[in-house]
Amino acid sequence: MTTTPQLHDLLPIALDMTASLTAVDRTKRLVEAVARALPCDAAVVLRLEGDELLPVAAHGLSPDIMGRRFVRAEHARLDIICSQDAPTLFPEDSSLPDPYDGLVEGAPHLDVHACLGCPLWVEGKLVGVLTIDALEPGAFDKVDKRFLVHLAALAAAALRTSDLIDALERQARHQGLVAKDLVQDVLQRRGGLLIGESEVMARVRREIELVAGSDFPVLVTGETGVGKELVVRTLHAQSPRSDRPLVYVNCAALPDSIVESELFGHTRGAFTGADEERPGKFRVAEGACLLLDEIGELPLHMQPKLLRVLQEGEIQPVGADHAVHVDVRVFAATNRDLEAEVEAGRFRADLLHRLDVLRIRAPALREHPEDIPQLAGHFADHTRSRLGTGPIRFSPDALAALLERPWPGNVRELQNAVSRAILWATSRIERGHPVFVTSADLTESPQAIVEAAPAPGAQPVPPLGATLRESVLEYQRSLIKQALAGSDDNWAAAARTLGMHRSNLYHLAKRLGLR
Repeated sequence: MTTTPQLHDLLPIALDMTASLTAVDRTKRLVEAVARALPCDAAVVLRLEGDELLPVAAHGLSPDIMGRRFVRAEHARLDIICSQDAPTLFPEDSSLPDPYDGLVEGAPHLDVHACLGCPLWVEGKLVGVLTIDALEPGAFDKVDKRFLVHLAALAAAALRTSDLIDALERQARHQGLVAKDLVQDVLQRRGGLLIGESEVMARVRREIELVAGSDFPVLVTGETGVGKELVVRTLHAQSPRSDRPLVYVNCAALPDSIVESELFGHTRGAFTGADEERPGKFRVAEGACLLLDEIGELPLHMQPKLLRVLQEGEIQPVGADHAVHVDVRVFAATNRDLEAEVEAGRFRADLLHRLDVLRIRAPALREHPEDIPQLAGHFADHTRSRLGTGPIRFSPDALAALLERPWPGNVRELQNAVSRAILWATSRIERGHPVFVTSADLTESPQAIVEAAPAPGAQPVPPLGATLRESVLEYQRSLIKQALAGSDDNWAAAARTLGMHRSNLYHLAKRLGLR
Protein backbone atom coordinates (compact mmCIF):
# COMPACT_ATOMS: atom_id res chain seq x y z
CA MET A 1 0.00 0.00 0.00
CA THR A 2 1.17 3.54 -0.70
CA THR A 3 0.93 6.71 1.34
CA THR A 4 -1.81 9.30 0.97
CA PRO A 5 -1.62 10.59 -2.61
CA GLN A 6 -0.44 14.13 -3.30
CA LEU A 7 -1.02 16.35 -6.32
CA HIS A 8 2.59 15.89 -7.43
CA ASP A 9 1.75 12.20 -7.98
CA LEU A 10 -0.18 13.37 -11.04
CA LEU A 11 2.92 14.84 -12.67
CA PRO A 12 3.94 11.61 -14.51
CA ILE A 13 0.50 11.43 -16.11
CA ALA A 14 0.72 15.05 -17.23
CA LEU A 15 4.21 14.57 -18.66
CA ASP A 16 3.08 11.51 -20.62
CA MET A 17 0.51 13.72 -22.34
CA THR A 18 3.33 15.41 -24.27
CA ALA A 19 5.55 12.36 -24.72
CA SER A 20 5.89 10.51 -28.01
CA LEU A 21 4.09 7.32 -27.02
CA THR A 22 1.83 4.83 -28.73
CA ALA A 23 -1.79 4.71 -27.61
CA VAL A 24 -1.17 1.36 -25.86
CA ASP A 25 1.93 2.60 -24.00
CA ARG A 26 0.21 5.81 -22.97
CA THR A 27 -2.74 4.04 -21.30
CA LYS A 28 -0.47 1.41 -19.71
CA ARG A 29 1.65 4.11 -18.11
CA LEU A 30 -1.52 5.83 -16.95
CA VAL A 31 -2.75 2.84 -14.91
CA GLU A 32 0.77 2.22 -13.58
CA ALA A 33 0.92 5.83 -12.37
CA VAL A 34 -2.47 5.42 -10.70
CA ALA A 35 -1.28 2.21 -8.99
CA ARG A 36 1.77 4.05 -7.61
CA ALA A 37 -0.25 7.02 -6.40
CA LEU A 38 -3.14 5.21 -4.72
CA PRO A 39 -3.31 2.34 -2.20
CA CYS A 40 -4.92 -0.04 -4.66
CA ASP A 41 -4.56 -3.60 -5.91
CA ALA A 42 -6.04 -2.97 -9.37
CA ALA A 43 -6.60 -0.09 -11.77
CA VAL A 44 -8.33 -0.23 -15.16
CA VAL A 45 -9.02 2.29 -17.92
CA LEU A 46 -12.09 1.35 -19.97
CA ARG A 47 -13.25 3.01 -23.17
CA LEU A 48 -16.98 3.52 -23.70
CA GLU A 49 -18.27 2.20 -27.03
CA GLY A 50 -22.03 2.31 -27.30
CA ASP A 51 -23.39 0.66 -24.17
CA GLU A 52 -20.23 -1.36 -23.55
CA LEU A 53 -17.01 -0.63 -21.67
CA LEU A 54 -13.87 -2.14 -23.19
CA PRO A 55 -10.65 -2.46 -21.13
CA VAL A 56 -7.85 -0.43 -22.71
CA ALA A 57 -5.19 -0.97 -20.04
CA ALA A 58 -5.19 -2.80 -16.71
CA HIS A 59 -2.89 -3.16 -13.72
CA GLY A 60 -3.18 -5.88 -11.10
CA LEU A 61 -5.86 -8.00 -12.77
CA SER A 62 -5.82 -11.40 -14.45
CA PRO A 63 -4.65 -11.04 -18.09
CA ASP A 64 -7.93 -12.39 -19.45
CA ILE A 65 -9.53 -9.07 -18.45
CA MET A 66 -8.34 -7.60 -21.77
CA GLY A 67 -10.57 -9.97 -23.73
CA ARG A 68 -13.75 -9.05 -21.84
CA ARG A 69 -16.47 -6.52 -22.59
CA PHE A 70 -18.60 -5.00 -19.83
CA VAL A 71 -22.19 -4.12 -20.75
CA ARG A 72 -23.38 -1.26 -18.58
CA ALA A 73 -26.80 -2.80 -17.99
CA GLU A 74 -25.14 -5.96 -16.58
CA HIS A 75 -22.74 -4.20 -14.19
CA ALA A 76 -24.50 -1.85 -11.78
CA ARG A 77 -21.31 -0.33 -10.36
CA LEU A 78 -19.93 0.58 -13.76
CA ASP A 79 -23.29 2.00 -14.80
CA ILE A 80 -23.41 4.17 -11.68
CA ILE A 81 -19.90 5.47 -12.34
CA CYS A 82 -20.87 6.34 -15.92
CA SER A 83 -23.98 8.21 -14.81
CA GLN A 84 -22.13 10.53 -12.41
CA ASP A 85 -20.28 13.80 -13.01
CA ALA A 86 -17.77 13.20 -10.21
CA PRO A 87 -15.81 10.23 -8.80
CA THR A 88 -17.86 7.62 -6.91
CA LEU A 89 -16.63 5.81 -3.79
CA PHE A 90 -18.80 2.78 -3.02
CA PRO A 91 -19.49 1.88 0.64
CA GLU A 92 -17.77 -1.23 1.99
CA ASP A 93 -21.09 -2.92 2.69
CA SER A 94 -22.51 -2.29 -0.79
CA SER A 95 -24.49 -5.27 -2.04
CA LEU A 96 -23.68 -4.51 -5.67
CA PRO A 97 -21.34 -7.13 -7.18
CA ASP A 98 -17.97 -5.81 -8.28
CA PRO A 99 -17.10 -6.61 -11.93
CA TYR A 100 -13.57 -7.59 -10.87
CA ASP A 101 -14.43 -10.03 -8.07
CA GLY A 102 -12.16 -13.05 -8.51
CA LEU A 103 -10.00 -11.29 -11.10
CA VAL A 104 -7.41 -9.63 -8.84
CA GLU A 105 -4.00 -11.03 -9.73
CA GLY A 106 -2.53 -13.22 -6.99
CA ALA A 107 -5.83 -13.36 -5.09
CA PRO A 108 -8.33 -15.16 -7.34
CA HIS A 109 -10.44 -16.36 -4.38
CA LEU A 110 -10.92 -12.91 -2.82
CA ASP A 111 -13.54 -10.31 -3.60
CA VAL A 112 -12.91 -6.58 -3.94
CA HIS A 113 -13.72 -4.67 -0.74
CA ALA A 114 -12.87 -1.08 -1.66
CA CYS A 115 -14.00 0.36 -4.96
CA LEU A 116 -13.99 3.78 -6.51
CA GLY A 117 -14.54 4.91 -10.06
CA CYS A 118 -14.01 8.08 -12.06
CA PRO A 119 -16.10 8.92 -15.12
CA LEU A 120 -13.91 10.28 -17.89
CA TRP A 121 -15.59 13.29 -19.48
CA VAL A 122 -14.18 15.31 -22.40
CA GLU A 123 -16.07 18.40 -23.58
CA GLY A 124 -19.31 17.13 -22.10
CA LYS A 125 -18.96 13.65 -23.62
CA LEU A 126 -18.35 10.49 -21.61
CA VAL A 127 -15.39 8.68 -23.22
CA GLY A 128 -14.74 6.01 -20.59
CA VAL A 129 -14.14 5.27 -16.93
CA LEU A 130 -11.19 4.73 -14.60
CA THR A 131 -11.82 2.10 -11.92
CA ILE A 132 -9.60 1.64 -8.87
CA ASP A 133 -10.05 -1.30 -6.50
CA ALA A 134 -8.47 -2.71 -3.35
CA LEU A 135 -8.87 -5.91 -1.35
CA GLU A 136 -8.52 -4.04 1.94
CA PRO A 137 -11.73 -2.40 3.21
CA GLY A 138 -11.48 1.35 3.67
CA ALA A 139 -8.36 1.65 1.53
CA PHE A 140 -9.60 4.87 -0.11
CA ASP A 141 -11.26 6.53 2.86
CA LYS A 142 -8.44 9.09 3.28
CA VAL A 143 -8.03 9.90 -0.40
CA ASP A 144 -8.74 13.59 -1.07
CA LYS A 145 -11.69 13.94 -3.43
CA ARG A 146 -9.96 16.90 -5.12
CA PHE A 147 -7.12 14.55 -6.03
CA LEU A 148 -9.62 12.18 -7.67
CA VAL A 149 -11.21 15.02 -9.64
CA HIS A 150 -7.81 16.08 -11.00
CA LEU A 151 -6.90 12.45 -11.69
CA ALA A 152 -10.13 11.89 -13.63
CA ALA A 153 -9.56 15.02 -15.73
CA LEU A 154 -6.01 13.96 -16.62
CA ALA A 155 -7.06 10.37 -17.32
CA ALA A 156 -9.88 11.54 -19.61
CA ALA A 157 -7.51 13.82 -21.49
CA ALA A 158 -4.94 11.02 -21.79
CA LEU A 159 -7.53 8.59 -23.17
CA ARG A 160 -8.89 11.17 -25.57
CA THR A 161 -5.37 12.09 -26.72
CA SER A 162 -4.52 8.44 -27.32
CA ASP A 163 -7.71 7.95 -29.32
CA LEU A 164 -7.08 11.04 -31.43
CA ILE A 165 -3.46 10.13 -32.16
CA ASP A 166 -4.47 6.57 -33.02
CA ALA A 167 -7.19 7.84 -35.36
CA LEU A 168 -4.83 10.27 -37.08
CA GLU A 169 -2.24 7.54 -37.58
CA ARG A 170 -4.83 5.25 -39.14
CA GLN A 171 -6.07 8.01 -41.41
CA ALA A 172 -2.53 8.82 -42.51
CA ARG A 173 -1.84 5.19 -43.38
CA HIS A 174 -4.80 4.79 -45.64
CA GLN A 175 -7.50 7.15 -46.79
CA GLY A 176 -11.08 6.07 -47.20
CA LEU A 177 -11.43 3.89 -44.10
CA VAL A 178 -14.97 3.64 -42.88
CA ALA A 179 -15.81 5.21 -39.56
CA LYS A 180 -14.68 3.27 -36.53
CA ASP A 181 -18.19 2.72 -35.21
CA LEU A 182 -19.25 1.21 -38.55
CA VAL A 183 -16.26 -1.13 -38.52
CA GLN A 184 -17.13 -2.15 -34.97
CA ASP A 185 -20.78 -2.70 -35.86
CA VAL A 186 -19.94 -4.87 -38.87
CA LEU A 187 -17.45 -6.94 -36.91
CA GLN A 188 -19.88 -7.49 -34.07
CA ARG A 189 -22.68 -8.53 -36.38
CA ARG A 190 -20.47 -10.78 -38.45
CA GLY A 191 -18.74 -12.75 -35.76
CA GLY A 192 -16.24 -11.00 -33.58
CA LEU A 193 -12.94 -9.20 -33.41
CA LEU A 194 -9.31 -9.97 -34.02
CA ILE A 195 -8.24 -10.57 -30.42
CA GLY A 196 -4.64 -10.34 -29.23
CA GLU A 197 -1.93 -7.84 -28.35
CA SER A 198 1.10 -9.91 -29.38
CA GLU A 199 3.51 -8.71 -32.02
CA VAL A 200 2.29 -11.51 -34.28
CA MET A 201 -1.30 -10.22 -34.18
CA ALA A 202 -0.09 -6.64 -34.49
CA ARG A 203 1.65 -7.66 -37.72
CA VAL A 204 -1.58 -9.18 -39.06
CA ARG A 205 -3.47 -5.97 -38.27
CA ARG A 206 -0.82 -3.88 -40.01
CA GLU A 207 -1.04 -6.09 -43.09
CA ILE A 208 -4.84 -5.80 -43.10
CA GLU A 209 -4.67 -2.01 -42.82
CA LEU A 210 -2.15 -1.89 -45.65
CA VAL A 211 -4.14 -3.96 -48.16
CA ALA A 212 -7.76 -3.27 -47.12
CA GLY A 213 -7.98 0.06 -48.92
CA SER A 214 -7.00 -1.41 -52.30
CA ASP A 215 -9.26 -3.30 -54.69
CA PHE A 216 -6.90 -6.21 -55.33
CA PRO A 217 -7.74 -9.88 -54.62
CA VAL A 218 -6.41 -11.15 -51.30
CA LEU A 219 -5.45 -14.75 -50.51
CA VAL A 220 -5.70 -15.63 -46.81
CA THR A 221 -3.84 -18.79 -45.79
CA GLY A 222 -3.41 -20.66 -42.54
CA GLU A 223 -4.13 -23.86 -40.67
CA THR A 224 -7.61 -25.03 -39.79
CA GLY A 225 -9.13 -23.08 -36.93
CA VAL A 226 -6.84 -20.03 -37.00
CA GLY A 227 -9.58 -17.57 -37.96
CA LYS A 228 -9.07 -17.03 -41.69
CA GLU A 229 -12.70 -16.02 -42.19
CA LEU A 230 -12.38 -13.46 -39.40
CA VAL A 231 -9.34 -11.98 -41.16
CA VAL A 232 -11.40 -11.68 -44.34
CA ARG A 233 -14.31 -10.09 -42.52
CA THR A 234 -11.93 -7.55 -40.96
CA LEU A 235 -10.49 -6.82 -44.41
CA HIS A 236 -13.98 -6.24 -45.75
CA ALA A 237 -14.98 -4.07 -42.79
CA GLN A 238 -11.98 -1.80 -43.37
CA SER A 239 -12.39 -1.66 -47.16
CA PRO A 240 -14.17 1.04 -49.20
CA ARG A 241 -16.90 -1.57 -49.88
CA SER A 242 -17.70 -2.10 -46.20
CA ASP A 243 -21.17 -0.56 -46.53
CA ARG A 244 -22.12 -3.41 -48.88
CA PRO A 245 -22.40 -7.10 -48.02
CA LEU A 246 -19.64 -9.68 -47.88
CA VAL A 247 -21.01 -12.64 -49.85
CA TYR A 248 -19.76 -16.05 -48.69
CA VAL A 249 -19.20 -19.24 -50.70
CA ASN A 250 -17.79 -22.48 -49.29
CA CYS A 251 -16.18 -24.12 -52.31
CA ALA A 252 -15.78 -27.43 -50.45
CA ALA A 253 -19.56 -27.67 -49.97
CA LEU A 254 -20.50 -27.18 -53.63
CA PRO A 255 -21.34 -30.38 -55.56
CA ASP A 256 -19.76 -30.52 -59.00
CA SER A 257 -23.19 -30.55 -60.62
CA ILE A 258 -24.22 -27.11 -59.32
CA VAL A 259 -20.94 -25.29 -58.70
CA GLU A 260 -21.11 -23.31 -61.96
CA SER A 261 -24.71 -22.28 -61.36
CA GLU A 262 -23.96 -21.27 -57.75
CA LEU A 263 -21.05 -19.07 -58.75
CA PHE A 264 -22.17 -17.62 -62.09
CA GLY A 265 -25.94 -18.21 -62.14
CA HIS A 266 -28.18 -19.65 -64.84
CA THR A 267 -31.02 -18.64 -67.10
CA ARG A 268 -34.53 -20.03 -66.95
CA GLY A 269 -34.69 -23.38 -68.75
CA ALA A 270 -30.90 -23.72 -68.95
CA PHE A 271 -31.20 -27.29 -67.67
CA THR A 272 -33.80 -29.65 -66.23
CA GLY A 273 -35.17 -28.13 -63.04
CA ALA A 274 -34.09 -24.55 -63.88
CA ASP A 275 -37.61 -23.16 -63.50
CA GLU A 276 -36.45 -19.61 -62.88
CA GLU A 277 -33.40 -17.44 -63.41
CA ARG A 278 -30.70 -17.58 -60.76
CA PRO A 279 -28.20 -14.69 -60.44
CA GLY A 280 -25.27 -16.58 -58.85
CA LYS A 281 -22.92 -15.40 -56.13
CA PHE A 282 -20.85 -13.10 -58.34
CA ARG A 283 -23.88 -11.09 -59.42
CA VAL A 284 -25.23 -11.05 -55.86
CA ALA A 285 -21.87 -9.55 -54.81
CA GLU A 286 -21.99 -6.83 -57.50
CA GLY A 287 -20.21 -3.75 -56.16
CA ALA A 288 -19.27 -5.60 -53.00
CA CYS A 289 -16.88 -8.38 -51.90
CA LEU A 290 -17.00 -12.16 -52.35
CA LEU A 291 -15.26 -14.67 -50.09
CA LEU A 292 -14.33 -17.96 -51.77
CA ASP A 293 -13.64 -20.10 -48.72
CA GLU A 294 -11.72 -23.38 -49.14
CA ILE A 295 -10.63 -22.23 -52.60
CA GLY A 296 -8.27 -25.21 -52.81
CA GLU A 297 -11.34 -27.46 -53.11
CA LEU A 298 -12.69 -25.77 -56.25
CA PRO A 299 -13.05 -28.40 -59.02
CA LEU A 300 -10.35 -28.21 -61.65
CA HIS A 301 -12.84 -27.83 -64.51
CA MET A 302 -14.27 -24.66 -62.89
CA GLN A 303 -10.94 -22.94 -62.38
CA PRO A 304 -10.62 -21.50 -65.94
CA LYS A 305 -14.03 -19.81 -65.56
CA LEU A 306 -12.98 -18.25 -62.27
CA LEU A 307 -9.75 -17.14 -63.91
CA ARG A 308 -11.76 -15.33 -66.60
CA VAL A 309 -13.70 -13.42 -63.95
CA LEU A 310 -10.47 -12.29 -62.31
CA GLN A 311 -8.88 -11.34 -65.62
CA GLU A 312 -11.78 -9.79 -67.52
CA GLY A 313 -14.38 -9.03 -64.84
CA GLU A 314 -16.94 -11.04 -66.84
CA ILE A 315 -19.14 -14.05 -66.09
CA GLN A 316 -21.39 -16.09 -68.35
CA PRO A 317 -24.41 -17.63 -66.63
CA VAL A 318 -25.30 -21.20 -67.61
CA GLY A 319 -27.58 -21.04 -70.66
CA ALA A 320 -26.81 -17.37 -71.44
CA ASP A 321 -25.64 -16.26 -74.90
CA HIS A 322 -23.52 -13.37 -73.72
CA ALA A 323 -21.19 -12.45 -70.88
CA VAL A 324 -22.14 -10.12 -68.02
CA HIS A 325 -19.72 -7.63 -66.51
CA VAL A 326 -19.37 -7.72 -62.72
CA ASP A 327 -17.53 -5.46 -60.27
CA VAL A 328 -16.55 -7.73 -57.39
CA ARG A 329 -13.54 -7.76 -55.08
CA VAL A 330 -12.50 -11.37 -54.42
CA PHE A 331 -11.12 -12.72 -51.17
CA ALA A 332 -10.02 -16.36 -51.09
CA ALA A 333 -9.11 -18.51 -48.10
CA THR A 334 -7.50 -21.93 -47.82
CA ASN A 335 -5.68 -24.22 -45.42
CA ARG A 336 -4.01 -26.04 -48.32
CA ASP A 337 -0.52 -25.46 -49.70
CA LEU A 338 -1.63 -24.18 -53.11
CA GLU A 339 1.91 -24.27 -54.50
CA ALA A 340 1.98 -28.01 -53.73
CA GLU A 341 -1.48 -28.37 -55.27
CA VAL A 342 -0.17 -26.75 -58.46
CA GLU A 343 2.76 -29.19 -58.51
CA ALA A 344 0.31 -32.08 -58.09
CA GLY A 345 -1.84 -30.83 -60.99
CA ARG A 346 -4.89 -30.12 -58.81
CA PHE A 347 -4.76 -26.33 -59.04
CA ARG A 348 -3.96 -24.05 -61.97
CA ALA A 349 -0.79 -22.00 -61.65
CA ASP A 350 -2.30 -19.04 -63.56
CA LEU A 351 -5.32 -18.96 -61.21
CA LEU A 352 -3.03 -19.00 -58.17
CA HIS A 353 -1.10 -16.05 -59.58
CA ARG A 354 -4.34 -14.10 -60.07
CA LEU A 355 -5.58 -14.85 -56.55
CA ASP A 356 -2.22 -14.31 -54.89
CA VAL A 357 -1.82 -10.61 -55.66
CA LEU A 358 -1.82 -9.94 -51.90
CA ARG A 359 -1.41 -12.66 -49.30
CA ILE A 360 -2.07 -12.63 -45.56
CA ARG A 361 -1.18 -15.63 -43.43
CA ALA A 362 -3.30 -16.11 -40.32
CA PRO A 363 -0.87 -17.33 -37.63
CA ALA A 364 -1.28 -20.55 -35.70
CA LEU A 365 -2.08 -20.14 -32.00
CA ARG A 366 1.26 -21.66 -31.02
CA GLU A 367 2.94 -18.64 -32.64
CA HIS A 368 1.29 -16.19 -30.22
CA PRO A 369 0.50 -18.09 -26.98
CA GLU A 370 0.70 -14.83 -25.02
CA ASP A 371 -2.75 -13.99 -26.46
CA ILE A 372 -4.38 -17.09 -24.95
CA PRO A 373 -5.55 -15.41 -21.68
CA GLN A 374 -7.14 -12.55 -23.62
CA LEU A 375 -8.82 -14.96 -26.03
CA ALA A 376 -10.06 -17.03 -23.09
CA GLY A 377 -11.60 -13.95 -21.50
CA HIS A 378 -13.30 -13.05 -24.78
CA PHE A 379 -14.72 -16.55 -25.20
CA ALA A 380 -15.81 -16.60 -21.55
CA ASP A 381 -17.92 -13.50 -22.10
CA HIS A 382 -19.42 -15.00 -25.24
CA THR A 383 -20.25 -18.27 -23.45
CA ARG A 384 -21.71 -16.42 -20.46
CA SER A 385 -24.18 -14.62 -22.70
CA ARG A 386 -25.18 -17.89 -24.37
CA LEU A 387 -25.60 -19.88 -21.15
CA GLY A 388 -27.00 -17.06 -19.04
CA THR A 389 -24.54 -17.63 -16.20
CA GLY A 390 -23.10 -15.24 -13.64
CA PRO A 391 -19.61 -13.73 -14.04
CA ILE A 392 -16.96 -16.22 -15.20
CA ARG A 393 -13.50 -16.31 -13.65
CA PHE A 394 -10.44 -18.46 -14.37
CA SER A 395 -8.17 -19.77 -11.63
CA PRO A 396 -4.43 -19.23 -12.14
CA ASP A 397 -3.95 -22.97 -12.64
CA ALA A 398 -6.65 -22.94 -15.35
CA LEU A 399 -4.89 -20.14 -17.25
CA ALA A 400 -1.58 -21.96 -16.80
CA ALA A 401 -3.14 -25.14 -18.19
CA LEU A 402 -4.42 -23.23 -21.21
CA LEU A 403 -0.96 -21.80 -21.84
CA GLU A 404 0.68 -25.24 -21.65
CA ARG A 405 -1.48 -26.91 -24.31
CA PRO A 406 -0.20 -27.22 -27.90
CA TRP A 407 -3.62 -26.36 -29.46
CA PRO A 408 -3.33 -28.20 -32.78
CA GLY A 409 -6.89 -27.07 -33.53
CA ASN A 410 -5.83 -23.46 -32.92
CA VAL A 411 -8.26 -20.73 -31.82
CA ARG A 412 -11.32 -22.81 -32.65
CA GLU A 413 -10.09 -25.61 -30.37
CA LEU A 414 -9.38 -23.06 -27.62
CA GLN A 415 -12.90 -21.67 -27.89
CA ASN A 416 -14.40 -25.16 -27.66
CA ALA A 417 -12.23 -26.03 -24.63
CA VAL A 418 -13.17 -22.81 -22.81
CA SER A 419 -16.88 -23.25 -23.52
CA ARG A 420 -16.75 -26.89 -22.39
CA ALA A 421 -14.88 -26.03 -19.18
CA ILE A 422 -17.41 -23.32 -18.32
CA LEU A 423 -20.25 -25.79 -18.84
CA TRP A 424 -18.63 -28.26 -16.43
CA ALA A 425 -17.96 -25.48 -13.89
CA THR A 426 -21.61 -24.40 -13.89
CA SER A 427 -22.58 -27.78 -12.42
CA ARG A 428 -21.03 -26.69 -9.09
CA ILE A 429 -23.01 -23.51 -8.56
CA GLU A 430 -26.53 -22.17 -8.46
CA ARG A 431 -27.77 -20.42 -11.59
CA GLY A 432 -26.72 -16.78 -11.67
CA HIS A 433 -23.82 -17.17 -9.22
CA PRO A 434 -20.21 -16.49 -10.28
CA VAL A 435 -18.60 -19.38 -12.18
CA PHE A 436 -15.01 -20.24 -11.22
CA VAL A 437 -13.20 -22.35 -13.83
CA THR A 438 -10.32 -24.52 -12.61
CA SER A 439 -7.83 -26.71 -14.45
CA ALA A 440 -9.97 -29.74 -13.56
CA ASP A 441 -12.74 -28.32 -15.74
CA LEU A 442 -10.47 -28.45 -18.78
CA THR A 443 -10.79 -32.21 -19.09
CA GLU A 444 -11.70 -33.50 -22.51
CA SER A 445 -15.06 -35.13 -21.74
CA PRO A 446 -17.74 -35.62 -19.07
CA GLN A 447 -16.40 -39.17 -18.63
CA ALA A 448 -13.01 -37.73 -17.70
CA ILE A 449 -14.57 -35.67 -14.90
CA VAL A 450 -15.82 -38.83 -13.25
CA GLU A 451 -12.63 -40.80 -13.93
CA ALA A 452 -10.48 -38.00 -12.53
CA ALA A 453 -11.51 -38.85 -8.96
CA PRO A 454 -8.62 -39.65 -6.52
CA ALA A 455 -7.52 -43.17 -5.71
CA PRO A 456 -10.05 -45.77 -4.50
CA GLY A 457 -10.88 -45.44 -0.84
CA ALA A 458 -10.72 -41.65 -0.85
CA GLN A 459 -14.34 -41.40 -1.94
CA PRO A 460 -17.21 -43.76 -2.80
CA VAL A 461 -17.55 -45.39 -6.20
CA PRO A 462 -20.78 -44.51 -8.07
CA PRO A 463 -23.21 -47.42 -8.11
CA LEU A 464 -23.32 -49.64 -11.17
CA GLY A 465 -25.75 -48.29 -13.73
CA ALA A 466 -25.66 -44.74 -12.34
CA THR A 467 -26.39 -41.99 -14.85
CA LEU A 468 -23.71 -39.46 -15.79
CA ARG A 469 -25.45 -36.77 -13.71
CA GLU A 470 -25.62 -39.05 -10.65
CA SER A 471 -21.95 -39.93 -11.06
CA VAL A 472 -20.94 -36.27 -11.33
CA LEU A 473 -23.00 -35.35 -8.25
CA GLU A 474 -21.41 -38.17 -6.27
CA TYR A 475 -17.98 -37.06 -7.40
CA GLN A 476 -18.75 -33.49 -6.28
CA ARG A 477 -19.84 -34.75 -2.85
CA SER A 478 -16.65 -36.74 -2.44
CA LEU A 479 -14.47 -33.77 -3.47
CA ILE A 480 -16.17 -31.48 -0.95
CA LYS A 481 -15.81 -34.08 1.81
CA GLN A 482 -12.15 -34.53 0.99
CA ALA A 483 -11.55 -30.76 0.97
CA LEU A 484 -13.30 -30.39 4.34
CA ALA A 485 -11.32 -33.26 5.84
CA GLY A 486 -8.09 -31.67 4.66
CA SER A 487 -8.98 -28.30 6.19
CA ASP A 488 -10.35 -29.41 9.59
CA ASP A 489 -13.94 -28.71 8.46
CA ASN A 490 -13.09 -25.07 7.73
CA TRP A 491 -15.50 -24.15 4.92
CA ALA A 492 -13.56 -21.05 3.83
CA ALA A 493 -10.34 -23.06 3.51
CA ALA A 494 -12.17 -25.86 1.71
CA ALA A 495 -13.60 -23.32 -0.76
CA ARG A 496 -10.09 -22.05 -1.51
CA THR A 497 -8.88 -25.61 -2.06
CA LEU A 498 -11.71 -26.22 -4.53
CA GLY A 499 -11.24 -22.90 -6.31
CA MET A 500 -14.69 -21.65 -5.34
CA HIS A 501 -16.21 -18.70 -3.57
CA ARG A 502 -17.27 -19.64 -0.04
CA SER A 503 -20.93 -18.74 -0.59
CA ASN A 504 -21.01 -20.85 -3.75
CA LEU A 505 -19.62 -23.82 -1.81
CA TYR A 506 -22.35 -23.38 0.82
CA HIS A 507 -25.05 -23.39 -1.86
CA LEU A 508 -23.59 -26.41 -3.64
CA ALA A 509 -23.18 -28.38 -0.41
CA LYS A 510 -26.79 -27.66 0.50
CA ARG A 511 -27.97 -28.78 -2.94
CA LEU A 512 -25.92 -31.99 -2.58
CA GLY A 513 -27.39 -32.73 0.86
CA LEU A 514 -24.14 -32.13 2.76
CA ARG A 515 -25.54 -29.32 4.96
